[in-house]
Amino acid sequence: MVAATVFFAGWNLLEVQGLKPERRLTSKTLFDLVKLSFGVVAGAGALVALVVAYRRQRVDEDGARRDVTRLHTERFTTAVGQLGDDSPAVRLGGVHALAGLADDAPTPGLRQSCIDVLCAYLRLPYTPESDLPPDDAEARHAYLALREVRHTIIRLTRDHLRLPPDHPHTWQGHDLDCTGVVFDGADFSGGTVDFSGATFSGGTVDFTTVREDAVPSGLVPAPGEPVPSGLLLPHAWRPAS
Repeated sequence: MVAATVFFAGWNLLEVQGLKPERRLTSKTLFDLVKLSFGVVAGAGALVALVVAYRRQRVDEDGARRDVTRLHTERFTTAVGQLGDDSPAVRLGGVHALAGLADDAPTPGLRQSCIDVLCAYLRLPYTPESDLPPDDAEARHAYLALREVRHTIIRLTRDHLRLPPDHPHTWQGHDLDCTGVVFDGADFSGGTVDFSGATFSGGTVDFTTVREDAVPSGLVPAPGEPVPSGLLLPHAWRPAS
């Protein structure tokens, strides 16, 4: 149908209907006109096929993106459930699962969600060792198990902050909310975090190898206030006495 339309349009353009007998179209001209008609049809067909292939590719990509997001959400829900389990071993598994999910997150927003959950776990109520009841073995065992989970979160956070900014798994550029967190031992050598309202109790937190131009917000005491015991700061960070 399209070829016939093109053919007759070409015929009319050549004004063959009113030509004298001696000026009739030759077989070569007719053959060229037929080739032109089918060439136009082939080009239109190729264009339609290209558009259809492009739309199919877009649909496939959108479907694949939805599948990846759905799988991430399912794994995220499972990992959060593990983090709230009574067993310390299961909670440790949840910590590593969330850190792995952050590495595999298809979007920065989904990675931030994993980081937010880990930071929220650190912000949960926590009794440091110095405040434990004396001679209470059960309480101490529970404390040691909880501390292991917390220290694992801190260690994984530190490791991800140490990665270069262009590394696909780096957590640099993401928010780490440690407001009100009780730290009883940590090593954040690298990265930038917010320690507004945080409490350092027992153990040692070492910032001596952090870049001196990357001071964590809320960490350095105001001028005239003492540096908390166990908090090691670079000399340039120390408040003026």
